[in-house]
Amino acid sequence: MQSSILNQLAAAAPAGAPPAWIQYLPFVAMAAIFWFLILRPQMKQQKEHKNKLSALKKGDEVLTGGGLVGKIVKIDDNYADVQLAQGVVVKAVKSTIVDVIPPAGSKPAND
Repeated sequence: MQSSILNQLAAAAPAGAPPAWIQYLPFVAMAAIFWFLILRPQMKQQKEHKNKLSALKKGDEVLTGGGLVGKIVKIDDNYADVQLAQGVVVKAVKSTIVDVIPPAGSKPAND
C-alpha cells in the first residue's frame, strides 16, 4: 500500500524545471515591446526636430514652445532672434522652436 502511494506521488511531481531562457522570455518580450512602441518613435521624432532646427534660416516663420509666432530675423548656433511684430524682436533659444510654419500662399500637400 505504501509503495503505491509513493508511486502516485512520484508521478504527480513535476518532471523538472523549464530551461532558464524560458523564464527570461517575458522580460525580453517586454523590453522589445518597450523599444518598438516607445523608444524608437521618440528617437525618430527627436531626429526630425533636430533636422528641422538645423534647416532654419532667416525669414522662416516659426512657432516657439511658448506659443509665440514670429519671423526669424537672425540665427546662430544656439539662439534665434524672432520678430513678433514691427519693432518687437525677442531672442529665443533655438531648441525651443517647435515648428516651422509654411508660407500663407503655399498649397497644402494633401490638396
